[in-house]
Amino acid sequence: MNTFAGGGTSRLPTIAVTAGEPAGIGPEICAAVTQAALPARLVVIADRALLRERTKIDWPDFSGGCTATGPSVSVLHVPLAVPSVAGRLDSRNSGHVLRMLGTACDGCSDGLFDAMATAPVHKGVINDAGIAFTGHTEFLQERTRAPHVVMMLAGGGMRVALATTHLALKDVAAHITRTGLVKTLRVLHHDLQHHFGIDAPRIAVAGLNPHAGESGHMGREEIDVIEPVIRELCGAGFNLSGPLPADTLFNPARLSHYDAVLAMYHDQGLPVLKYASFGAGVNVTLGLPIIRTSVDHGTALDIAGAGKADAGSLIEAIKLAIDLTRQRRRA
Repeated sequence: MNTFAGGGTSRLPTIAVTAGEPAGIGPEICAAVTQAALPARLVVIADRALLRERTKIDWPDFSGGCTATGPSVSVLHVPLAVPSVAGRLDSRNSGHVLRMLGTACDGCSDGLFDAMATAPVHKGVINDAGIAFTGHTEFLQERTRAPHVVMMLAGGGMRVALATTHLALKDVAAHITRTGLVKTLRVLHHDLQHHFGIDAPRIAVAGLNPHAGESGHMGREEIDVIEPVIRELCGAGFNLSGPLPADTLFNPARLSHYDAVLAMYHDQGLPVLKYASFGAGVNVTLGLPIIRTSVDHGTALDIAGAGKADAGSLIEAIKLAIDLTRQRRRA
């Protein structure tokens, strides 16, 4: 809980917003939060000079001792290593990107912030700097020492969680294990209850193979791995259905019976959700001791600095962070 903004559950939440890859659209979409009238104290973590240059806004500095009684937006300065040019990646600023994330994460852990929302980063340029980086999810898991985390996207009337995240398709089947699925479904079930306020979550579990394996004729992962996990957890009181063929699962009539879907891999579930909600979807990391939400899109280097960026997903991510903060306070 935030200790400097005045106690009580009715106070406005303080949300850290990381500006992401400096050469991308992150600084521009952060500017849009100043006009969004969000019921929170927003602290944009970024290079102050870059924000002012890219947004033409004179951002007030965050002091750490906020006395504002209403919504506010300020900047917490994390300096660039070298000047950034819109649309032009520079691996020398990769450390800056990770320092922004670390500052927000540690601030949430320490109670300075109630939650964090993240603008997009560019994984490739961070790896080009010689830093092993798979994504926000894995970075925050390691930083907080969370035992098991789950990526879930929400939007278009859907919540889609992933059993595996950033893996080559050829490696997915080997990572679908009974132990991993049990952990993932337990985290998903728990967080739907405690963060989203769903007392008895109904979860649809997708199969891995076409037609959910066609009774073993197109793969045995459903029979050997997924079905036993579903039986085990249903016996423990979970409300799970599956394994279900992914090609018929994602339709409104069927989804209306579920609170979330567990997809087996990244491109099984997320293309459908992003088609339904692109520009307004939100990425949520479940299983962390902190609240973290994010945009559902990338750095959009091709339009960075052109004034064409749509901030809808970041605004929705902040709104969800506010809602999750309030739900946590009520728990």
